[in-house]
Amino acid sequence: MNDPITAPLRALIRDVPDYPKPGIVFKDFTPLLADPRALALAVELMANPYRGRGVDLVVGAESRGFIFGTAIAQALSAGFVPVRKKGKLPRDVRGVSYALEYGEDRLEVHADAIRPGARVLIVDDLLATGGTLAACGELVVGAGAIIAGITVLIELVALGGRAKAARFGEVHAVLKV
Repeated sequence: MNDPITAPLRALIRDVPDYPKPGIVFKDFTPLLADPRALALAVELMANPYRGRGVDLVVGAESRGFIFGTAIAQALSAGFVPVRKKGKLPRDVRGVSYALEYGEDRLEVHADAIRPGARVLIVDDLLATGGTLAACGELVVGAGAIIAGITVLIELVALGGRAKAARFGEVHAVLKV
């Protein structure tokens, strides 16, 4: 876990205990976002495994998946589709309810945003219990698209979410903590 390539990224991630509720240790990567070199490195390390793999669309989960998702879409010359929380999209939607490590939520996507047969890369900042990424996977598969993979900046290994997310494709994590 002491990889010299990812060490600068790891150094810029702060632990915030008891946020958003007691017992949760929030991984604050806003210092990484403020550092242009670290941000560029994070995007490259998340995107590189999927270069040349015909990714048509990048799906980013609200809201922190939007930060990396749009940059990765640009790096891969792909489109970007936001997956939003319930009630945030103005047109017809398809949705999936799922469990979080600290509650329950629902994700939605515009019904026409993902075309059948598209090769889709799912992006989020963090893999914890796998619920958010699995919900995104259900939305992508439900649209008839093909999941090219899943990429995240941080994986919280102890929470075991990789197994749930990996049902939908290969999972790539830049940092494992």
